[in-house]
Amino acid sequence: MKVDASINGKLRGVAAETQRLEAMGYDGVRVAELNHDPFLALTLAAEHSQSVDLVTSVAVAFSRNPMTMAMLAHDLNAFSGGRLVLGLGSQVKPHIERRFSMPWHKAAQQMREFIEAMHAIYDCWYEGRRLDFVSEFYTHNLMPSTFIPEDLQAGRPRINLSATGPLMTRVAAEVADGMIMHPFSSEKYIREVTLPAIEEGLRRSGRTLDEFELDYAPIIATGVDEASIQRAIDVARDRIAFYGSTEAYRPVLEVHGWGDLQMELNQLNKRRQPAEMAALISDEILHTIAIVGTPTEVIDAMKSRLGGIIKRTGFQVPSMADDEQTELIARLKS
Repeated sequence: MKVDASINGKLRGVAAETQRLEAMGYDGVRVAELNHDPFLALTLAAEHSQSVDLVTSVAVAFSRNPMTMAMLAHDLNAFSGGRLVLGLGSQVKPHIERRFSMPWHKAAQQMREFIEAMHAIYDCWYEGRRLDFVSEFYTHNLMPSTFIPEDLQAGRPRINLSATGPLMTRVAAEVADGMIMHPFSSEKYIREVTLPAIEEGLRRSGRTLDEFELDYAPIIATGVDEASIQRAIDVARDRIAFYGSTEAYRPVLEVHGWGDLQMELNQLNKRRQPAEMAALISDEILHTIAIVGTPTEVIDAMKSRLGGIIKRTGFQVPSMADDEQTELIARLKS
């Protein structure tokens, strides 16, 4: 199992933090596309590291088009010597249409075509095939040699798709190299909904689970003492409440018979009442979605929950000394 650490997308400090994490034994550094562009931060991380993977977790696909994403990913992958893991996600309709002013179609089909278009572009660049991709939402059929990158030695970037629902999960298993499971996923939901959808998608693509990278970094509440663990629990309740208020994540709650909670959380979120939202997250819900305990207890629970299936995860205890975290990382990998 590969273990990653998350870094902030702020450019100042990325180089030193990446070097520190690489020295601690992490396999990769992750940058989410929140309030900074992940590709800029990971370019700095690439320049100041030797071996860690560079993971976008996740980059918003529909805020771009397949050609711009293909070029971004190629440049970073080539610059880093093949270390990019391009984690893609769809975001949700209001953000795509109102924040990015980009079109939103049928999300699963649009994402399938987005990644298929990237594959067609890479087939052209890396294998010399004629570019002729035409689908419902994307058309890419012009590629003069002037616009083909020359630095192709690192090969094409790996593409992992973030998915929660069965439709997007099947898309990931059919057209991507791996899948990023949403942290708002319980073991029951993963085993009863996610894995069957992955297996169906892999069957259609003629692959097995051994050929597919499953990335799952659960919500974790841990710390070096009781006070820091309690603070982490409060943060975890807030995250669970926020995710639970979104209709796209209702199926996770429904598997446990908590579907009506989504509507309650959604109404409170619209009224901007985060404290009231967190208060609805009972201990049962907290421990079902998140993993809570001391760092050692959390690692043992992570390995027990899905250790035989997950190939990539994330784990950090920011308040812990580096040498102690190094030991924990090795324990999680073993």
